[in-house]
Amino acid sequence: MDSVEKGAATSVSNPRGRPSRGRPPKLQRNSRGGQGRGVEKPPHLAALILARGGSKGIPLKNIKHLAGVPLIGWVLRAALDSGAFQSVWVSTDHDEIENVAKQFGAQVHRRSSEVSKDSSTSLDAIIEFLNYHNEVDIVGNIQATSPCLHPTDLQKVAEMIREEGYDSVFSVVRRHQFRWSEIQKGVREVTEPLNLNPAKRPRRQDWDGELYENGSFYFAKRHLIEMGYLQGGKMAYYEMRAEHSVDIDVDIDWPIAEQRVLRYGYFGKEKLKEIKLLVCNIDGCLTNGHIYVSGDQKEIISYDVKDAIGISLLKKSGIEVRLISERACSKQTLSSLKLDCKMEVSVSDKLAVVDEWRKEMGLCWKEVAYLGNEVSDEECLKRVGLSGAPADACSTAQKAVGYICKCNGGRGAIREFAEHIFLLMEKVSHLYSRFQLQPPCRQTSNIVFNPNPQL
Repeated sequence: MDSVEKGAATSVSNPRGRPSRGRPPKLQRNSRGGQGRGVEKPPHLAALILARGGSKGIPLKNIKHLAGVPLIGWVLRAALDSGAFQSVWVSTDHDEIENVAKQFGAQVHRRSSEVSKDSSTSLDAIIEFLNYHNEVDIVGNIQATSPCLHPTDLQKVAEMIREEGYDSVFSVVRRHQFRWSEIQKGVREVTEPLNLNPAKRPRRQDWDGELYENGSFYFAKRHLIEMGYLQGGKMAYYEMRAEHSVDIDVDIDWPIAEQRVLRYGYFGKEKLKEIKLLVCNIDGCLTNGHIYVSGDQKEIISYDVKDAIGISLLKKSGIEVRLISERACSKQTLSSLKLDCKMEVSVSDKLAVVDEWRKEMGLCWKEVAYLGNEVSDEECLKRVGLSGAPADACSTAQKAVGYICKCNGGRGAIREFAEHIFLLMEKVSHLYSRFQLQPPCRQTSNIVFNPNPQL
């Protein structure tokens, strides 16, 4: 299960920390067209991710790559795949963030400078969005900094709003932490326990813990937001799993968050499968794309020993590694690298070659990984189960992949992508173990490779 029990609803008139803007929040509101006028139009639920360009902590944090994906991409993927929203929006004031949002399939609201200041609140930006979108009845404000969000959480919250009649629902996480009163410097006082009896300290399993907002999302109906509230009316919390409650606040959290998202993040509708084959473009991935020619016209190339180790580790793990190039590389030069990999050069149609290799090995596309860096790699990158590109790959290749390396081509990108594969395979093994499933087989008996299909 991707969620735990949600909390009971409560009615409130003034949520904590929110000054009242007008009359107290109502508990009921007619939908567009009013009640009693025949069949009501289903309320329009819009996902809204706020992502302004100015970030004092981490510049352009919202599109910085986390585990090979722009940070905002993790929540956009979850929101779009959930099917819970009539529309998914990103509110931003920055061109690069707009481009990334559209790349993932979201619509973009260009927010004004008035709500893009350091002093602007989330509520200010949401109200501006509603002023431009009269069709929206409910806003699901999803935080871009929560990369472990899963579609099932959003589906269940949408159901609470639409079918159970809540005016607002927000996410919480359960923590087992003992709290003590703070003592101001220079004051002679003793600290006091706030949520425990030190003489009877409970064991973790004997204490339910406490609920804290984790900031992943805040759902609220339009009438509540227009009165200045994100929490109010008939209100409920939704408890998320602790491992999914990841929030990027400061730069030091980034490496920790990458490990968490690789283990607990949402990677798409189709379940991950074990990778059996990695195909890697030679020029710009194995090498840095530079070619040296000796005086006797012999081609000389260079590669990073880290990449050779990465290839060796993959092969020891049972993953076949093959190399491909559209250029007429010297096979003699490549064989001197002693990588012991099957390779094809002078390839005009890379997808056809990779498809032939896939069928030869009896694999489905989900069991194939591809590391590419050029326009000619795009179709392969879109087809395989796991795709990657070096940090200096062309924009076409980067837009087609699920993982963008920190390393450049010929400078450790293969080793980095290999480690990414190992982490994902560990995740797959964990799922098989948890649900007592059998790993996917190659299904060779069900696939016939015919080199002459016209016969």
